[in-house]
Amino acid sequence: MPEATIRGVTLNYRVFGTNGPWVSFTPGSRRGFGELVTLAERIASAGYRVLLHDRRNCGASEVGIEPIASEHEIWADDFDLLCKQLGATPIWAGGSSAGARLALLFALRHPESASGLLLWRVTGGAHAAEKLSQQYYGSFMEVAETGGMEAVCATGHFADGIRARPSNRDRLMRTSPKDFIDTMAMWRKRFLEDADLPVVGATEADLQSLKIPVCIIQGNDKVHTPVAAQKAHRLIANSELIDDVVEKRPDNDLLLTWDQQDWFSKEPRIADVFLSFLKRHASAGR
Repeated sequence: MPEATIRGVTLNYRVFGTNGPWVSFTPGSRRGFGELVTLAERIASAGYRVLLHDRRNCGASEVGIEPIASEHEIWADDFDLLCKQLGATPIWAGGSSAGARLALLFALRHPESASGLLLWRVTGGAHAAEKLSQQYYGSFMEVAETGGMEAVCATGHFADGIRARPSNRDRLMRTSPKDFIDTMAMWRKRFLEDADLPVVGATEADLQSLKIPVCIIQGNDKVHTPVAAQKAHRLIANSELIDDVVEKRPDNDLLLTWDQQDWFSKEPRIADVFLSFLKRHASAGR
């Protein structure tokens, strides 16, 4: 599997297709890109080059716990440098949940690199901020406080990363528990500060500043709320909202968590939505 070193951290990536406009997809949470391979293959078969990568601290990439920005800002900046290293700009940046957050921040922080956005399951609201800040950061702070870095290495997420790349254990063990906890605390604070924003990671002014084409597929659970997708659509002038990929649910009856099996079963429809959007917009270029 090809790799690239970005700001001292080795990232695992894969490219599908050999010609055509560049497209990327990034999964949610800190999952590796494996779940998006078939989607990438569908898009590449229609004449695009598709880039998938494991973000730092995800999948088979290296761990990099650094307090240089919020974690999703770090991911966005890493992604921009990866794309430029591969000659993959401008690119249609796509993603789900945390991957959608990466794509949005990539376009906001590096507008010269973004052709447009392909988003699904955008994250927004106080419930999402509180739940995810604990899941991504608070839970690991608690482990480090009680068991140090040895215990962090044994947690499900970091143990998976060590199995995929054994050298990650040494990288984690060279990190002091205090530095790890301080960085996680900063990342958690930054995440919680976004609780009142239209979507986590972007203000109203940020979304209004986007001029590129944006396709948004609406979610139906309490973390990826219809309201968040609808707010983003209203604020992004050149956006389209698709609200019928998964079952529509009223705001008072949203799923507690996203239905992974349902979303994965809808992959052919998601591919069709994005290919239709790309056909109408990608040919115009930047």
